[in-house]
This record gives sequence, structure tokens and C-alpha cells, in this order.
Amino acid sequence: MQRNQKEEVQALQDTIYVLGGKWKLPIINSICNGNHRFKEIQQSIPGITSRMLSKELKDMEMNNLVKRTEDRDAEIVIIYESTDYCRSFGPIISEMINWGKSHREHIKKQKEKA
Repeated sequence: MQRNQKEEVQALQDTIYVLGGKWKLPIINSICNGNHRFKEIQQSIPGITSRMLSKELKDMEMNNLVKRTEDRDAEIVIIYESTDYCRSFGPIISEMINWGKSHREHIKKQKEKA
């Protein structure tokens, strides 16, 4: 394998490590669409448990994808926001959404032909 290919594979593996799994991209999408409180994020993602959301948010905070802040005005409110670093991935997420929609239509047409 050429050195450039090896570096590309490693870069892909790094990306998958940080963003892989069932929940990280839906969490990023939820936060970027205006859901900043834990319950808002959880309610916007069908099937995610509070335990899994908590685990993923901690992991994402560690990787500088989300910023966790406490608002202590009247009560303690935890706010999650995407970081600039996370938002740099936004165009890729949009393309993934577009590809997913296209793929769903492609599969639907294939089933109709069969």
C-alpha cells in the first residue's frame, strides 16, 4: 500500500473512531438543529436511552465536538452546544443526509421493479 493510501486509511479510521456508532451523528444533527438540553436531544432521537445519550455526550465532549455548560440562573440547567470544530463537519453530514435520502429512493425503486 502506498504511503498516501495508508495515511488516507488511517484518517478514515480516525474519523470513524470519533464519529462512528449508531448515535453520534444523530446527536450532532439534533444539537445543530437547536436542541441544546438533554431532554430535547433525547426526545429528538427515537430509541436512544438516557444512559446512552449521557455516555455519548461525555465522549463527544472529550473529543471537542460538544461544549457542556451549566446555566445556574434559577436552577441548574445543562446546555450542550456544537463546537466550531464539530460544525466543520456540517457539510459532510448534509451530504450524508442527501446520500441517505437518495439511497432510500434507489432501494424503493429497485423493489418496485422486482
